[in-house]
Amino acid sequence: MPMQAANSLPEPLFAADAVREMDRYLIDTMGVDGFELMQSAARSAFRQLLKRWPNPKSLLVLCGAGNNGGDGYLMAANAHRHGIQASCLAVAPIRNLSGDAHKAYERAVAEGVSVHEVAGMEPSALEERLSSAGLVVDAMLGTGVTGAPREPFAAVIQAVNALASTPVLAVDVPSGLNATTGHAEGAVIRADLTVTFIGAKVGLYTGMGAGVCGQVVLDTLVPSEQLAGARIPPVAGRQTWLNCRRWVPVRPRNAHKGRFGHVLVVAGDRGFGGAGILAAEAASRSGAGLVSLATRPEHVAPALGRCPSIMVHGVIHGSELPPLLARADVVVCGPGLGKSAWGQQMLQQVLQIDCPRVLDADALNLMASRAVQPSERHVLTPHPGEAARLLGCDVSTVESDRLSAAAKLQKRWGGVVLLKGASTVVAAPDA
Repeated sequence: MPMQAANSLPEPLFAADAVREMDRYLIDTMGVDGFELMQSAARSAFRQLLKRWPNPKSLLVLCGAGNNGGDGYLMAANAHRHGIQASCLAVAPIRNLSGDAHKAYERAVAEGVSVHEVAGMEPSALEERLSSAGLVVDAMLGTGVTGAPREPFAAVIQAVNALASTPVLAVDVPSGLNATTGHAEGAVIRADLTVTFIGAKVGLYTGMGAGVCGQVVLDTLVPSEQLAGARIPPVAGRQTWLNCRRWVPVRPRNAHKGRFGHVLVVAGDRGFGGAGILAAEAASRSGAGLVSLATRPEHVAPALGRCPSIMVHGVIHGSELPPLLARADVVVCGPGLGKSAWGQQMLQQVLQIDCPRVLDADALNLMASRAVQPSERHVLTPHPGEAARLLGCDVSTVESDRLSAAAKLQKRWGGVVLLKGASTVVAAPDA
């Protein structure tokens, strides 16, 4: 079935409910049989399993009650047909199965797969089954489940995570992970490989998702034209080097430094000189033709010693900054800026110019504390703590829904917002 093709466009990322809507569209409008779709998902996940681990000694599939569990039962049946010792643990009681999930369970049993219910199983017996498995498949909780997993799911998830070296494949989404926000309110499976279907769920790539999904493989299961009529818009696009490298222009062989812009870095109060030096060096390594650093006078010698290509200026008072700002094409302000009178003077001067600006670190902290509203020509680059201060909330609120936090920052402060963290989130006015 169709795997995602590599191209130069951002990969569309969808909310979990949007992908479920696509699934319903395929079944209700396009006439795709639901059980056939489930079989396709199971075959796809099994193919990816063999691609990653060609010779598993045995397979233990953890199954829930919904379609995710149905995928797991069919995956075990596929493994059994291929001569792999496969068994299932029914984490949700078998009596709770219905529809295609129950049909999948019956198919697995008919193929000779042994199924054991977790209900009533001693913890030691559960641990023994898990530890003796060559590979564990998580097919417990799908994208429709939000909030912290209840028992016995939470206990099973914790037992799986306690395994020392047993590889784990998650079907569609690691159990316990919110596939839209990337947040987990309770126990969450830590997978080595996640095989997801129909559409890429945004929560697999940001927040905790970036840390618990392992490698993510998308299989749309059907040709893209079958989904085109659903007209379901993505909530974000995933950028990789493959589709970003076209933004980096090829430089003519006869080019010189004057053609590639002048970056001024305003940074480095007492005790934080390294931040300014690193930022200036990063600008130089990124391809800027000219780089200047405005910093405390005591940081001039260390900066030149580390990177002599940087033009370093010792600045005592904000009134000395305008001539340097006038020569810059782009200004970076904030790394190690501090919150003293010196840092406040520097930021005040930077905010008065009509020039593209990158505002980072203490520039953001000063803006939050003083409610300063810069003009639109800026990129804000907060980490979660700085983002929380800019929004007047706590860090956990930012991390529980990073896309929403970035969008709120952009609406409140304007410009472009780059929220740092596991899988950086960028929010722009036209996004």
